[in-house]
Amino acid sequence: MFTRAVDWLLIVLLGTMVVLIFGNVVLRYGFNSGIVFSEEVSRFVFMWLTLIGALVVMKENAHLGMTSLIDRLGEKGQRICRFLADSLTFTCCALLAHGTWKQVVLGMDNRAPVTDIPLGLIYMSLFISSVGMALVLLWSLWRQVTGRMPREELVPHSGDGGE
Repeated sequence: MFTRAVDWLLIVLLGTMVVLIFGNVVLRYGFNSGIVFSEEVSRFVFMWLTLIGALVVMKENAHLGMTSLIDRLGEKGQRICRFLADSLTFTCCALLAHGTWKQVVLGMDNRAPVTDIPLGLIYMSLFISSVGMALVLLWSLWRQVTGRMPREELVPHSGDGGE
């Protein structure tokens, strides 16, 4: 249910961005006017779309990866590599979330020049994405430590995600 809601959110964000940009182009070239806030809002929507999309892709193990070396390792080597990769990525996500939260707090006092939206709300997209990715990685690490991750999931293959 939650995944479906996020998918719909991404569709709405993309649709909003397309309508704003296309509408602005038509107005500028056809009527010599434009939507004043279109560029700023489109940029903000693009940030949310990209970062929330990256979180969805991570949850589905669909990021591109180079697995030719890891595929040749035995199960123990694959488990070690997966644990190290997930641990290091979790650390990066935790650091990113920590730093981004500071930016969110500071950004609430700064406002976008055209729309007057607090920039902290825009930075919130990175915070949500990094916390979400950290949670996905914690789940993966927990499954690895408890032995609940089957061998087939040790090496994510991005080609399997779209089917």
